[in-house]
Amino acid sequence: MKTCFVVMGFGKKTDFETGRTLDLDKTYRNILKPAAEAAGLTCIRADEIQHSGVIDVPMYEQLLGADVVIADVSTANANAYYELGVRHALRPHTTLVIAEDGVKKFPFDINHVTVRQYAHLGTGIDFDEVERFRKVLTDALKAILARQPLQEDSPVYTFLDGLTPPVRRETREVDFFGPTPAAPQPSRPTRSELMEAATTALNAGDFATARRRFAEVRALSGDDDPFVVQQLALATYKSEQPDRLAALREAHAVLTTLAPETTNDPETLGLWGSVHKRLWEETGEAAFLDEAIRAHQTGFLLRNDPYNGINLAFALNLRADRATDQAEAIADFVEARRVRQTVKALAETQLASYPAQPANPAEAPRHREERYWLLATLAEAALGLGDAAETARWRAEAMQFAPNLWEHESTGQQLDWLEALLANSPLTHLRIHG
Repeated sequence: MKTCFVVMGFGKKTDFETGRTLDLDKTYRNILKPAAEAAGLTCIRADEIQHSGVIDVPMYEQLLGADVVIADVSTANANAYYELGVRHALRPHTTLVIAEDGVKKFPFDINHVTVRQYAHLGTGIDFDEVERFRKVLTDALKAILARQPLQEDSPVYTFLDGLTPPVRRETREVDFFGPTPAAPQPSRPTRSELMEAATTALNAGDFATARRRFAEVRALSGDDDPFVVQQLALATYKSEQPDRLAALREAHAVLTTLAPETTNDPETLGLWGSVHKRLWEETGEAAFLDEAIRAHQTGFLLRNDPYNGINLAFALNLRADRATDQAEAIADFVEARRVRQTVKALAETQLASYPAQPANPAEAPRHREERYWLLATLAEAALGLGDAAETARWRAEAMQFAPNLWEHESTGQQLDWLEALLANSPLTHLRIHG
């Protein structure tokens, strides 16, 4: 059976051209793999390969030997671009390049290569778009393989006439798609399997197990993939092991590998802010709360990220509540209200464009979770703006989508805390002189 190797990032990646976070795993599961299989190909991605030792060897084997390579260069992923270049150097044909349609300009080296584009709504993908682009890819794959002779699509072989593709001195058959009696594959779990186990544990509130599994993924990958590091940091501080303060300090150390002081990744900034807010809770050191505000503010202002925005507003209310200077307290309190007004508009826009149903029934739990956090954000924004009816409405709707007990409890605790902060408004002590 002919094979298809997919080159792309894993998990959620930030598209720095548009500021959105894209879930590339959804692209792979819902579009790329089904499209390749519909074209009669066995499809695999690097995180699904069983291997011993480093991933580089089977990855290069696939770039050389796969009948078709699909390269998704969304989010300008450096590894994807590099691997696409390797494929173009090794094989003159059967390489297909795709990208999310937020990419408006491609690097010079591939701006004359056909790039098929699809619409990714961020964390979700519309069902109709999934169906459309699956068909586009399936038809393209069938057409590419049906041409005889195969048509060159590598710019290397197009511009260098007479170039002969490399041939290995010693040929050997390698089975990347499962064990065979002649060459059994090792039983160690793949990256994809470890990620699934880690995510399942995280969603179930088993943070200690999630922490171990994400650490295993990080060790297996041999690099600091931002998504894995972010999830590891989250599971670490949520585990509260060996105690709350020690877990927070370890999560802090994990996140430092992502350069949180200079990054413009909203996910990293959001976690960095959350860790510092909790460090402030444990220690009472004002510098931790100030850093939490800086991180959330950066993520909010640079990327219009509603999650950083809602947490920024909350942190501003915390600082206002602790301020000894009335003017400083009023400034933070008023700024928190202004932030919530913007967050409300952003979250409502995102909710209106969010798919009503997941593209794949298997995506239902993730779909519910993403919708839940948008609704919970709207509930908190409404509470901060003093709209009791809207608060009740959004909170009730959010509870219909609450994916996990710990997330439900976390939201409830923050809303209760915010209500207490608002009751102690510094504006109630303000005297207006006429």
